[in-house]
Amino acid sequence: MSRGTPKKTRNEHLMTINRDMLTRNYWMKWDLDKCVGCQIGPVVCPKEALTHVPAVLEDGHILQKASVDVDEKKCVNCGICVEACPTHAIELTVNAKPENPAIEYGAFPEYDAKTIFRKEKFDFSLKDFIIENCPTNVISYDEKRDTMRVDFDNCIHCRQCEVASKGAFEVRQPWVGSVVLRREQCVPECFACADICPTRALHVNDAGELVLADYYCIKCGACMQVCPVKPEYEEETFTFESQGMTHTRSRQKLVNGEDLPIVVERWRINHSNVSSAAWIEALRKLSDDKAKSVEIDRKRALRRADLIEALKGNLIAKTKLKKEIEK
Repeated sequence: MSRGTPKKTRNEHLMTINRDMLTRNYWMKWDLDKCVGCQIGPVVCPKEALTHVPAVLEDGHILQKASVDVDEKKCVNCGICVEACPTHAIELTVNAKPENPAIEYGAFPEYDAKTIFRKEKFDFSLKDFIIENCPTNVISYDEKRDTMRVDFDNCIHCRQCEVASKGAFEVRQPWVGSVVLRREQCVPECFACADICPTRALHVNDAGELVLADYYCIKCGACMQVCPVKPEYEEETFTFESQGMTHTRSRQKLVNGEDLPIVVERWRINHSNVSSAAWIEALRKLSDDKAKSVEIDRKRALRRADLIEALKGNLIAKTKLKKEIEK
């Protein structure tokens, strides 16, 4: 491989780009098992190097997951998709160490997302229940220190641990928005959105019905991408100011939201202070025009029986939680 010439590899589980420069060796890796085909990467990519690979459905279920593909000749290893990916499916290293040029040079912000564990509030009889309900397997029990551990680099902040622990875990998601399920508009016997949902916000209950546990939604939008009732978009131009210059860009605006079985909206995002043109452009493409202030209240969510019912596994633990919220 010549200096600076990217080399791409791809199989069922992993896609990589390696670019060997004179003093810097870039490796970008896409974990395709983690990827849910949410379309966020292609939307934010400033070089249009990423493209969406649609899912293949059969009998209302996913036969082949949606994912992304990359044009290695267009990709400049900027790292914007790495920070924007809601499931941490993308990794970028420079000289074998994690590095994100877009954040380092102020072109893109760090998302402000947190998962905090408060040991003094935790009922340790629930520890196995918490671990079982983490969809990304990032929570573990440290027997030596008698505490719970969280792999923060891979936590997707779904908030299931928060509900399952009665609030001993506190979770702050990056995106604020909404998700609406209209089951009457679903294709009969289709559960593709539940198949792809990384948090089980969309799931099939014991009665075989598609159910939404909205509090667990991370606003990735993968459900909309896999749904057979397809979203329709129209091109819309927008302008913005950055560093004394006026920029004109275009984005895809949803026009058939009322006809869709599932609609995810992103209103605003918690992030570090950055005002670059690249970030403003990405934000306008990712977020909806509605700057709403309505949010799901955390205290109320911890007392919602439907959210407890959406958790999987231990019936005794779920019954215990339900009895406590009924007091």
